[in-house]
Amino acid sequence: MRPSDKFKYKIQTATVTEKLIAVNVMVFLLFFLFRTITYLFQIPSDFLVEWFAFPKDAGEFLFKPWSIITYSFLHSGIWHILGNMLILYFSGVYFLNFFSPKRLLNYYFLGVIVGALIYMLSYNLFPAFQGTGKSYLMGASAGVMAVLVGIASHVPHMRVRLLILGSIKFWWIAAFLIALDVIQIPMGNAGGHLAHLGGAMLGYIYTAQLQKGNDIGSWFEGIMDSIANLFKPKEKKARMKTVHRTTKKSAATSSSSRSRSGRLDKDEKQKRIDAILDKISKSGYDSLSKAEKDFLFQAGKDD
Repeated sequence: MRPSDKFKYKIQTATVTEKLIAVNVMVFLLFFLFRTITYLFQIPSDFLVEWFAFPKDAGEFLFKPWSIITYSFLHSGIWHILGNMLILYFSGVYFLNFFSPKRLLNYYFLGVIVGALIYMLSYNLFPAFQGTGKSYLMGASAGVMAVLVGIASHVPHMRVRLLILGSIKFWWIAAFLIALDVIQIPMGNAGGHLAHLGGAMLGYIYTAQLQKGNDIGSWFEGIMDSIANLFKPKEKKARMKTVHRTTKKSAATSSSSRSRSGRLDKDEKQKRIDAILDKISKSGYDSLSKAEKDFLFQAGKDD
């Protein structure tokens, strides 16, 4: 298999957690490539951050509503993104053992949204932040905390093994990170830590409601499905086929010929399956035509 085919196969088989991590890393690299270019040519680059990061001012947010999502793909440095992606990968592995990939996206992006709203409310309500100049929120921490606390609330007593600490209960990890955020609020980056707590709160509430039979993220999943459907190619309708009726005599003849040709049909079917599989191994699944994909799917159902 060619390297390009291996890469396509890896993308097709990657989990939703791995895809989220890949998108975050690619945006991080592109962002810092841009920052490097603007630094070398002495071009102001703050406008890019202000365009995609989430602001504390509601008025500014109204002019760039996309920032309530896009801010989560921006990170301030290598340690910022490394810490977030490690926790996301760790919690995502356990999350997908109990929930679907779509539900992980619900937790992640709803955590991002709630974290941003908590950040904005905090900066506009608490006296400690009065008089603060321009402030922007960046990073995926709120979404990551939503996933981590969400799965920790679902299986709080499940033990996980860490390299240094050994086997500990899942909820201990979540509780430690929440406590760390609370402690660090007066020490700096208060808005960021408050956003983390907003994401953690969403994760806990979401799981608590699921245990009661309520999926509070179903509306968001519906929105994502609608957006995804916009990019799906429309299937062409099959042409009408003429159906000929057979007489009793022809039906009797066909039944006898069917028994003789049964083995031939099976051999031809297997040859066609083998040809399609060879095509996949050489050029990848995407190289198949719709007819070939449908035939392979139907053959799997018949078996």
